[in-house]
Parts: sequence; C-alpha cells; structure tokens
Amino acid sequence: MRLRLPAWTATLTWKAALFITVMCCLLAAMLGALVHVAVTRQTVGNSRDKALTKLQDVTRLYEAGDRLPPGAGLDPPGLPDGLRELAAEGRRGTMVADLGGRPTMWAAGPVDGGRAIATEIDYTQGARTIDGLDRAIFGSSVLAIGATLLVGAFAVTRVTRRLHQTATVARRISAGDLDARVNDPRTKDPSRAQDEVAAVAGALDTMASSLQGKLESEQRFTADVAHELRTPLTGLHAAAELLPPGRPAELVRDRVQTMRVLTEDLLEISRLDARREQVDLDRHPLGPLAVRAVRALGTDTEVRVERDVCVETDRRRLERVLGNLVGNAHKHGRTPVVVTVDGPVLSVRDHGDGFPDYLVEHGPQRFRTEGGAHGHGLGLTIAAGQARVLGARLEFGNAADGGAVARLTLPYAPTEGAAG
Repeated sequence: MRLRLPAWTATLTWKAALFITVMCCLLAAMLGALVHVAVTRQTVGNSRDKALTKLQDVTRLYEAGDRLPPGAGLDPPGLPDGLRELAAEGRRGTMVADLGGRPTMWAAGPVDGGRAIATEIDYTQGARTIDGLDRAIFGSSVLAIGATLLVGAFAVTRVTRRLHQTATVARRISAGDLDARVNDPRTKDPSRAQDEVAAVAGALDTMASSLQGKLESEQRFTADVAHELRTPLTGLHAAAELLPPGRPAELVRDRVQTMRVLTEDLLEISRLDARREQVDLDRHPLGPLAVRAVRALGTDTEVRVERDVCVETDRRRLERVLGNLVGNAHKHGRTPVVVTVDGPVLSVRDHGDGFPDYLVEHGPQRFRTEGGAHGHGLGLTIAAGQARVLGARLEFGNAADGGAVARLTLPYAPTEGAAG
C-alpha cells in the first residue's frame, strides 16, 4: 500500500522548514562533534601527562627503595587488565577506568620481576568538564536550531504569502476578472531591487493588462459591428416586406430575420462580456415561471414541477436562459424535450445524441463545430453568460440512457413558510 503524506507537506513552507531543520541539525552535530573531540583530547591529554609524570616520580622512588606515596603501588587492585598486560610486555600506558564509582586516570609501567607499577589520578573533574560541555553543546544547538527555524520560517512565509497572492490573482484573471492585479510594491519603485517573486508578479500584471486591452478592443469591435449592422438590416427588413408574395420573398425574409437575430445576439454577448449588466431581482415561484416561459416559445415541450420554490431572480433573464436551452434542445436534439423543476434546480433534457465532449468539459464556445457537424451558435453562450449574471450555475452533461441534459441551479435561500 502506497503511503500518502498529508497535503500540507507539499507546501513550500513545510519543505523549507524541513530543509532548514535538517541542515541545522547536521551543522550542529558536526560542530558539536569537533568541539567535543578537541576538548576531550585536551582534557584527557592533560590528565595523561600528569599521570605519566607521577609515574616517573613513583618509579624513581621505587628504584631508590623509598616508600611509595598514596595512589601508587605495585600491581594495585583495580588496575585495568589492559595496563597489566601492557606493563608485562615492558611498555608504559594510560587508561581511564572506573574505580569505586569515580572516573580515574591510570598510568602503569614495568618493573623488575614482571610486575607493574601504577599510579592513579582522580579524573572526576575532567569527566565533569566533558559532560558539561556536551550538555552545553546540545542546549546551544537546540536554541540555535529553534532560532534559525523561526527566522527561516518567517522569511519563507513572507515569500510564500506573496506567491499565494500572485496565484490568487492568476486564478481571478482565469475566472474572468481582468481588473485583478498583484500590485507588488517592488514593481512600482524602480530603485528597489526586485526578487524573482516580484518579477513574476510584474509579468503577470503586464500580461493581464495586455490581455484586458485586447479583449476590450475585441468587445468594442463586436459591439460596433453589431450596432452598425442594425441600421442596414432594418432597412433591408422593410424592403423585404415590400417584395411580392412568393418563395423568393420568403427566403429573403427568413435570411434577413436570421441576420437580425444574430446581430441582437452579438450585441447581447458584447454587453455580457463587458460585465456591466444589472439584474432586476424579485421573488418568483419557479414552477409557474417555467411554465409561462416554455408556453411562450410555442414548442412541444413538457414541464414537470416536482418541487416548487420561490426564488429571488431576474425574471426576464431567467426566461432568456430557459428559452435558449429549450430552443437548443429542439434544434440539436430530439423530442421529447422535458423541463423539470426540482426546487431551485431547472433541468432541460432532450433525447438526441447528447452534448459533444468539448462542451461538457469546457462549456459552450462561440460558433464551435465538431467534425463538420452543425455548431451550437451563440444560444448556449448567451445562456451561460446570463446565468453568470444571475449568480446561477449552469452545467452541461449527458444522461446515462442518452440525451443532453442542461442543469441550471439558481441561488436559493429558504425562508420560513416558503413552498417546498
């Protein structure tokens, strides 16, 4: 079974804190080991020199036949076996060993008869010095690691906070808020040195400004073209009405009407893209509203009200969304087309081939066609834009047994005594 770490362990702050902690521990361990070895070597060396000096003095006294001082003797009890063997081989040596519960520095050498003459020096103070040093190294290392970790975490958190802000702005721009900017103060003052985060923030702001300018230019172009087309189309429509009855006149009138509808749709899309639409909110029972909107279309559409509620919405915009969804179902799907009201959720289903994959995954795209088939035009794009103005969520999917399903979820706050 693969071990999965918590999501917070993937953050840059946690990784930086872990790296700083590991590096501080390694550095503290290395420095502590070097100091420990150096001090221990010096302390043991001083005690060894004292023990060997005392051993020389004791050896002279023994050779002169004088009485040996306290802490010296021939083969004294407690002498480490290693030193006995070393003296038996005719060599001198020192060793730290425990004697009566206290650390002792022993020095031993050979004398006549294969015996060992030895001296002892109390090593308690040296052992305490080394133990105290080890505790000081450990305590100072813990304090240094803690202080370094706090300072490092503070510094990294400042960087990650700026990165999070930049990422948030990028997501807002992706969602359509082209006015969003990071506005990092480092990018506003040329005299201040810029780090990598400021460079990314500045590049994002520049990209957003350029993108906003291009989109606004395209929106103005679309609106201007649609607006300029209205006048000649109005005249063309009036002229078409004067044509003598017949099939050619019907074709001309039909094409002129199609162009007028397309022009109005382009104007509506340009207003939606500008995000300047204002909603006229009022409370409406959703079931009767859906029935009236579908009946006004004059199509063979069934309306099922499973659970009716009162919603606060813009009736005209909601009827526009519902009309476009029903019209798309009849145009690109197959009957029966069913509109279902289930609380604040309106769904429109047909029994055709369903929505194409690109539309389900990415939403409606203007004039998009798939494999040479007839595209979905602007109806679903307008429906999605009006749903956004209403604060509703419009989702596109396909039923398991075939057919396209468009589901509109309206904002809904239940009130006491409300229907449903």
